[in-house]
Amino acid sequence: MLPELKIAQLRHFVWVAELKGFHAAAEKAHRTQPAISLSIKDLENKLGEGLFEKRNAKTAKTELTPFGNYFFPKAKELIAHHDRIAEDMTLLAEHKTGHLRLASVPSIASRVLPDLLLRFIRGTPDLHVSFFDDNSNAILKMVENQQVDFGIAHLFHEQDHTDKTFIPIWEDRIGVVCPNDHPLANSDALHWKALRQHRLISNGTSRLLEDSEASPLLGHSQFYVSNMISLIAMLEAGFGITTLPWYAFPKESTTLKFIPLQTPTVIRRIGIVQLNNKSLPPPAKALVDFILANSKG
Repeated sequence: MLPELKIAQLRHFVWVAELKGFHAAAEKAHRTQPAISLSIKDLENKLGEGLFEKRNAKTAKTELTPFGNYFFPKAKELIAHHDRIAEDMTLLAEHKTGHLRLASVPSIASRVLPDLLLRFIRGTPDLHVSFFDDNSNAILKMVENQQVDFGIAHLFHEQDHTDKTFIPIWEDRIGVVCPNDHPLANSDALHWKALRQHRLISNGTSRLLEDSEASPLLGHSQFYVSNMISLIAMLEAGFGITTLPWYAFPKESTTLKFIPLQTPTVIRRIGIVQLNNKSLPPPAKALVDFILANSKG
């Protein structure tokens, strides 16, 4: 049976060898000299060979045996390997290293997460982050396939996702987005039927209307645009109007207007989605906790 080598005993051995004495090693270890002697003796018993020559009364120095000389660099290697692993695991537990993978709907990815992530990664230069943005359906698939540690999305039909945990954080209201010079632009709120007489562009968030009385609009769209940049460009060019959640509306736009949809009132809930019965890696758990502590819906 192979001997089980204790890191503390290896450290004691290396210190005695480097400092040329048990007394000096005991001071460095904050132990008594007899305790260091017992530690070395136990290590020698495990290895089956002596590590230090019998002490010469004429000199205070402690010398290594040939076996001790051979073992010395290997002991240092074992200690260094142990310390590297211990440091890596400590940094991982403190979310200062590792690889963090998350996905978010574009609205939260662009308007909320940049500030949160910037504050979160301060002081963690060795933490690698892979960040994906896509629609809620795509994000749920990424969570299911374990391509990401967790997602930030809207969970359609929560009762159909018993394999997932959903923690709602943000809420926003669905509205109509149109150019400033559009006939609807002067409205304070809109009924869904008022949209029928205008060219409607559907998008990835249009599915939010499917369980409301405005669901007929889903079959009324002449265009479907999945990319938000392209959608905004088409709206600004006067192709038509669309429905969007408030967070998805480009707040810096000076050419478009957001008008709340009053009938029906549709609220989108966005939150953290992760698989049940699967623990998050330490960096992901730390980020989830940070988001929950620093976010307002």
